[in-house]
Amino acid sequence: MTLAWPDIAPPTGTPAGEPPTFVAGRGWWVTRHADVRAALTDPVFQVPAVDSGPPGSLAWLRATVSRFSPPERHPERRTIGVSALAALHPDELRHEAAHLTAAALDHAGGRLDVMRDLARRVPLRVLAGRLGFTDPAAAGTAVDVVAAAYHPGVDPALVWRADRAVAALVALSPPAPPEVRANLIGLLVQACDATAGLIGAAAHHLLPPAGDPPDLPPAGDPPRPVATADLLAKVLRLDPPVRATRRVAAQGVRLGGRDLPADSLVLLRFDAANRDPDVFAEPGAFRPGRPDVGLLTFGAGERACPGNRHALALAAGVLGVLRQRCRRTGSDLRHEPHPTLRVPTNLEVTVQ
Repeated sequence: MTLAWPDIAPPTGTPAGEPPTFVAGRGWWVTRHADVRAALTDPVFQVPAVDSGPPGSLAWLRATVSRFSPPERHPERRTIGVSALAALHPDELRHEAAHLTAAALDHAGGRLDVMRDLARRVPLRVLAGRLGFTDPAAAGTAVDVVAAAYHPGVDPALVWRADRAVAALVALSPPAPPEVRANLIGLLVQACDATAGLIGAAAHHLLPPAGDPPDLPPAGDPPRPVATADLLAKVLRLDPPVRATRRVAAQGVRLGGRDLPADSLVLLRFDAANRDPDVFAEPGAFRPGRPDVGLLTFGAGERACPGNRHALALAAGVLGVLRQRCRRTGSDLRHEPHPTLRVPTNLEVTVQ
């Protein structure tokens, strides 16, 4: 399979494969695989602190979920999410996501926008239902609002809307102590844009254009179809939905041959690290089935994503049906403005 993968350029002045580089006004940019992994697994590099707020508000949610928790609170809060996910079987998530996707295509009328109609809606509805939210569809709608304001520094108008959405999610969540409810909501918010970005990128890169003739197998034995999970693994490395994550150095530390002062802001670039030629042979090549040991898109260390298998299952359920029944149109692909995520704004397909 030959695909034209995007050339994910590193930030200006920070070539991939180089030591950490300081960018004035923006902090340290880290692109080498070894350096990114070292920072993810070194407790000196901590998640930036967030302020709390009234119970049921966006600020309260941020301050209570494991994602933004300080080191002393993170383990117990992470356990809440890990325990909730342990009760969910990835195969069941995949089957339910495929069922909902097929139903949406049946009612699409020949065309459908993957991002608007599927990429967030289906995974969130499946996950919310399995986690015990009383109205999964309403929960998914509210999560979309919260996700738009989840990271600090957004427009105050988005925060006001998110406050109301968080309150709605608390009311829809299963009976539990507030900290448990917050971390169940956090699982949905973490899955929202990341899973949508993966589905959108995979559909863009893997679905054939509308009007293309069907692929004919060569003479002899037909090739074995490439599993959707193998294709998604390559998308995760070559065009990851989460391009970077932030950390702060709690004290002076040496990273990649550079001395970083205490309180240094650090941006860990997954997109560049996943193309490091010192780790991945032919880093730009698309070879489904070839193991990519060392993939960093889901993080590493104590704060690695606890729901990686579940996110892949949900994405595979959606994409598997799209591969069977859809072709993408020729419209240009644009992405939502975000410093660390890569999520398409729209992606129209024709339905067969």
